[in-house]
Amino acid sequence: MSDLDTFRAETRAWLEANCPPEMREPVRDDQDVYWGGRKATFKNDAQKAWFEACRDKGYTVPAWPKEYGGAGLSPAEAKVLREEMARIGARPPLSSFGIWMLGPALLHFGTEEQKKKYLNEIARGEIRWCQGYSEPGSGSDLVSLQTFGEDKGDHWVVNGQKIWTSYADKADWIFCLVRTDKNDKYRGITFMLFDMETPGVSTKPILLISGNSPFCETFFDDVKVPKDQYVGEINRGWDVAKYLLGHEREMISGADSSERGAGIGAMLKRQTGELDPVLRAELAMFDVDALAFSAMGEKFLDEVKVGKAHPAQPNMMKYAGTELNKRRHELIMAAGGSAVLEWESEETDGGKPARSWLRTKANSIEGGTSEVMLNVISKRILELPGA
Repeated sequence: MSDLDTFRAETRAWLEANCPPEMREPVRDDQDVYWGGRKATFKNDAQKAWFEACRDKGYTVPAWPKEYGGAGLSPAEAKVLREEMARIGARPPLSSFGIWMLGPALLHFGTEEQKKKYLNEIARGEIRWCQGYSEPGSGSDLVSLQTFGEDKGDHWVVNGQKIWTSYADKADWIFCLVRTDKNDKYRGITFMLFDMETPGVSTKPILLISGNSPFCETFFDDVKVPKDQYVGEINRGWDVAKYLLGHEREMISGADSSERGAGIGAMLKRQTGELDPVLRAELAMFDVDALAFSAMGEKFLDEVKVGKAHPAQPNMMKYAGTELNKRRHELIMAAGGSAVLEWESEETDGGKPARSWLRTKANSIEGGTSEVMLNVISKRILELPGA
């Protein structure tokens, strides 16, 4: 056997021994997802056992170096682990903006001291992070942000507002874009890190059309941020922000998720019985496109790991992934008929199909609108002339 075959066999045996049956079932509600953090609680003993086993093995962040809480797996080994977890339907042991977004930025721009402190906390699920990017009037044109940090010598005093801050009301810390020089639009932003319990920080949930609200408004009123709590260079936070946005768009697109590659047609037939022939054909087309997207995602991740990915590829993945997800939920609604429009009954799990369908409408807005993604793709990948 090759080294990779041996690793696969060992991984398969480890998963069989450590992943409880309950953690191999599809996610049904918010409590099925473990986010970690100071205020986190486990839904059940199985969720706790699965998280702790992966944490101790370094499998919450398997490709990160061991000194930062990971398992130090090679790209090929990390891919095998993903494949073997997908094979048994294992849930992620830890979901975290720290893993998906801040972690990659720290690995690239952070000091050694920052890496050892923050990355290990992220890997162990000790700190839950949120992202302070968008502001009222500064969404797609993010660089126009106005939240300002006044230099007070050994600290900044930050005032301003962020919006669409996912889970800000549940987060422990925030990675935040703050203007520190009003005279330079691009080279006047600093990428700061600070505790959400700092005096002057407050949040207000935003109610969505789905009736649920992962988003918040976040307010900063004379918030004191120590001068050493920034990543990269002072006034060069836009460099960090752009790098992180690429990872955010990968996360939104679901580039590393096997869920969208699952056959939706077979699943809906089990749930609703025989399907209309026209709808069945649309479902088959979706399944083919979902498998193609999954293959494209694997190819992209492989190219990232060897440094051959186009810088604008996350935009392409984000656009394709979000449009595919919207299409998936449209088909679920079409197959379910009027019954899935129900909003509150136990039969529909509190209106989950309809609420999830409405939630997907935000996919083509959050993390960069589809229109902006298409502009970037046309300009940077297809190299089309500007208007």
